[in-house]
Amino acid sequence: MTTLQNTGPAFKSRVRGLLHGVAFGDAIGAPVEKLTPAEIQSMYGRVNSLDNQWHRTSRDPAAGNGRVRGNGIVTDDTLMTLSLMAVYNETGRHIDAWDMADGMVRQIAWVKRYVPELQRECPLLERLFYPEKWIFQRHQLSGCDPRQGGIGNMVNCGAAMYIAPIGVVNACDPRAAYDEAIAFASGHQQSYGLEAAGVLAAAVAAAFVPGTSIDAVVDTAYGLAKDGTRAAIGAIAETARDLRIRGAGHAEVVQAFHQAILPFSPLGDDLDHTAAKAGRPTQNYQPSRFFSIEELPLALGFALVADGDFRRAVEDGVNSGRDTDSIGVMAGAILGAMHGEAVIDAGEADQIDTINRLDLAGEAARFAATCSTIMSVDQKRLETLAAQRAAILEAPVSAAQN
Repeated sequence: MTTLQNTGPAFKSRVRGLLHGVAFGDAIGAPVEKLTPAEIQSMYGRVNSLDNQWHRTSRDPAAGNGRVRGNGIVTDDTLMTLSLMAVYNETGRHIDAWDMADGMVRQIAWVKRYVPELQRECPLLERLFYPEKWIFQRHQLSGCDPRQGGIGNMVNCGAAMYIAPIGVVNACDPRAAYDEAIAFASGHQQSYGLEAAGVLAAAVAAAFVPGTSIDAVVDTAYGLAKDGTRAAIGAIAETARDLRIRGAGHAEVVQAFHQAILPFSPLGDDLDHTAAKAGRPTQNYQPSRFFSIEELPLALGFALVADGDFRRAVEDGVNSGRDTDSIGVMAGAILGAMHGEAVIDAGEADQIDTINRLDLAGEAARFAATCSTIMSVDQKRLETLAAQRAAILEAPVSAAQN
């Protein structure tokens, strides 16, 4: 295994920036998740720090049903990201759906970790939403073909929200990141939920390219995306670039983005699952070649409007309402990878580590070392492949071949 000293400081900085971006976007977005932009404005003004109470418990302490958020607490987005990093650390190689069935199931169901929302150490499975519990149901309880694990699941952003580590392992190679994310996340998600995971991983890989820009990252994501996801990214990107040129304010940006994403994600602000919805037919969360999860296109859009500025993009995404923590996570992951540890505020990093009982810098360093080892193996394989191809392309035709 490559030692930490053998992992380049620039790469370690990018990995640390990415992991901080995930945790920061998650923690700052979690207290206002599922609120509308107007509700956020009314209750919080502009969310621009970690020091906020969860909107549910701020009004009714019993509304959290034993869960807590706010003041830097992260959710399953960050904990699943760390779980995926642990799978890589254990295997030391590229992964696929069989690693979802094996390594990821063990990480969420059989490894105890501190879950800050529950304020106790337990399997992460006890905190997960049903589409993420599906991983355990399909693989361990149903014993499915690993590649078919995502079939039948609720289509949502659940795979995309934690897939960023695959972009790191494939840094600077968006196509490889896309392919590996699809191969792995097929064990969890389907349709446009799976597609979003592939495209997010590709965007992260593209963010590692030296000297890149957020426009180049978004263009790469658009170029690899398929069907509704591609159309949604294209619509949001076009809108974002126009708004950026005009210097539009936040309220105008949010209104324009929500209008642009509506044909691909008709959920709107109606995110709560209530008794009144039981048994009602809906297009939402169903497989479709025309729809897209909205978190990824919106995260890319806010990153474009902010012209790649980490803090502004994450804050703008969080203050736009709806699935605020996952929007923050995706924008934070991409821009954290692009800018490295320059995005990290030391006080906020310490606050996140302390309240969540984490060591994100240590986690990032260990994962960077794992990635360095995998990349070294990749490089040797590519060199061997190049030599073999050169030999057959340049060799003269023998008599036997004639």
